[in-house]
Amino acid sequence: MDKQRDFVLRTIEERGVKFIRLWFTDVIGTLKSVAIAPAEVEGAFSEGLGFDGSAIEGLTRSYESDLLAHADPTTFQILPWRGEVDPTARMFCDITTPDGQPAVADPRHVLKRALAKAADAGFTFYTHPEIEFYLLKSSSYGPDGPEPVDSAGYFDNVPGGTAHDFRRRSVRMLEDLGISVEYSHHEGGPGQNEIDLRYADALTTADNIMTFRTVIKEVAIEQGVYATFMPKPLSGQPGSGMHTHISLFEGDQNAFYEEGAQYQLSKVGRHFIAGLLRHANEISAVTNQFVNSYKRLWGGDEAPSFICWGHNNRSALVRVPLYKPNKGQSSRVEYRALDSAANPYLAFALLLAAGLKGIEEEYELPAEAEDNVWSLSDSERRALGYAPLP
Repeated sequence: MDKQRDFVLRTIEERGVKFIRLWFTDVIGTLKSVAIAPAEVEGAFSEGLGFDGSAIEGLTRSYESDLLAHADPTTFQILPWRGEVDPTARMFCDITTPDGQPAVADPRHVLKRALAKAADAGFTFYTHPEIEFYLLKSSSYGPDGPEPVDSAGYFDNVPGGTAHDFRRRSVRMLEDLGISVEYSHHEGGPGQNEIDLRYADALTTADNIMTFRTVIKEVAIEQGVYATFMPKPLSGQPGSGMHTHISLFEGDQNAFYEEGAQYQLSKVGRHFIAGLLRHANEISAVTNQFVNSYKRLWGGDEAPSFICWGHNNRSALVRVPLYKPNKGQSSRVEYRALDSAANPYLAFALLLAAGLKGIEEEYELPAEAEDNVWSLSDSERRALGYAPLP
């Protein structure tokens, strides 16, 4: 028996796990879950669990609806919010057809295909998301709209405040699930918060993001507040995005780094950014999928509304940060348009595919944006070639 499968089965028995949730997502990014008994786990590994794929948004058609969910034993974790009464675990799944072929519309498989293409070119793709969300007093609201839990702003310290306790509890729960957190802080809007997950390979990060959203919702229920990843829940306040730092490695070397180059950005890095810019509209069709998404993108507050890149420029779609200019392994680019509600598997697959196309076809990187793009006039932006997104 596979060692990881054996570990899962042994842990289920030793910890007295009563339920195992099998997780996957639809095309929108909604988490799907089915709970099985411990006796069914071996079958979930070897044969998969059958279900109606046509009932899942965007997965398959009614005349080819029989699909199977195969549990990935490497994603096994005990869910800390279920307690000791009925211990519950979860595993993410890969979706296949009855003949064992990957379901082409399974978002996790879409990302795996993109990662395999990168691996064929000698690259490993890493991502680091900064996930924003709002905490509201409840899901209901009156004529003045939703009511946030506080009136604090960016990096504000609110001793004893709801958001502070919420972030602390969420981070502890994420760590219990094996998810490393770099930072947590209050964001710019009232009741808005951000938690940044540590760099990991893109598939692990996508799984972590789906777990993150569930953790945030569970902690909100526990603490009597309402958490939302809606891109623009409050008119006149900053929207919630998922700024994502990305890098490619060739072996143990950062492919975006070149000593002595401008901003220490290699040709590979420049071609990758050019791919992100050229295909930004196609990317946004998937990663900014709601009408509300464009209220965020066109609402100011450092949201990227135009297709351009810049060194340390938060008004640009793609930013080249230089927090650690002499540390080559930290070289990366930041893509700023993703919604915090986006499907992370499809989002990362698109970013990688666009960047790889830029590398393969040696797209030329246009001149960088050196000013606040929002402060320019329409004619100035047209003259500089900054097209609107999308």
